[in-house]
Amino acid sequence: MVGVLLNEAISQTGLQLPLFVSCLFAGIVITNLIPQSYPRITGTKWPTRTAAVDLIADIALGTFLAMSLMSMQLWTLIDLAGPIFAILAMQLLLAVVINIFVVFPAMGKTYDAAVVCAGFGGISLGSTPTAMANMSAVSQKYGYSAQAFIVVPLVCAFFIDLANALIIPYFMGMM
Repeated sequence: MVGVLLNEAISQTGLQLPLFVSCLFAGIVITNLIPQSYPRITGTKWPTRTAAVDLIADIALGTFLAMSLMSMQLWTLIDLAGPIFAILAMQLLLAVVINIFVVFPAMGKTYDAAVVCAGFGGISLGSTPTAMANMSAVSQKYGYSAQAFIVVPLVCAFFIDLANALIIPYFMGMM
């Protein structure tokens, strides 16, 4: 509801954003402001990283990835297998080089930086859910990184989508 209202307000300024971007931003704001501003009736803190919340997040992410993969019609791309493989190989090489020489040093060469690199690998080879799946896999094996789980979703889902919402219409107008 808040995201829809925010999207309508943004639309009135003349900027067109996908609905999920404003909903994502509203969710980030609400998630970070409500627990500090409004304590629970019981007087206890709002749950943040509990096993139940992690389970719900894992189920939602797994469901989304399964639905995305099931809806792909990969057999329609059989004639383009060679060029697609070459592009993916170059993309993988570029992602690894950027991860090693740019992202890891820029993030401070710490464990948090390594988890951010896992997320960057996911976004550079796929999408935000892929980044989240990569970071979840690393975190389950080596430990949780709060910084990475804040930085990567914000950058991936919000700033990249916001940039795409501005850049894509510009280039479409040039065609």
